Amino acid sequence: MSGTLRLDRLLGRRVLTKNHRPLGRLEEFRAERRGGGWVVREYVIGPAGLLERLGIAVRSILGTAHPRGFVAAWDQLDLTDPDCPRLACSIDELRRL
Repeated sequence: MSGTLRLDRLLGRRVLTKNHRPLGRLEEFRAERRGGGWVVREYVIGPAGLLERLGIAVRSILGTAHPRGFVAAWDQLDLTDPDCPRLACSIDELRRL
C-alpha cells in the first residue's frame, strides 16, 4: 500500500492470517526517515511488540524475558482495510521474535 496512513489508526488492531485466523495485535512500527517524512519498514505483531514499544525497563519489571511476536516487512501486511489488517504472506515467512 502506498500513500499516507495514520499509524495511530493501526496501533492495537488485530492482524489476521490469510485464512482469517487471528495472529496477534499490531503493537509497534519500525520506520526510517526519507526526505521530509517517515517510511514504515516493519510491523511488530504480538506481545513482543508491546514490550518493545513500552521499553526494556518494563520487561525487567514484569520479568518477561522472551515474549512472543512476529516481525512483518512493509510488504507482508495488507492494509487495504486499515480497520482489519491481514497478512499478505504465510506465517512461516515472518521473522519470529
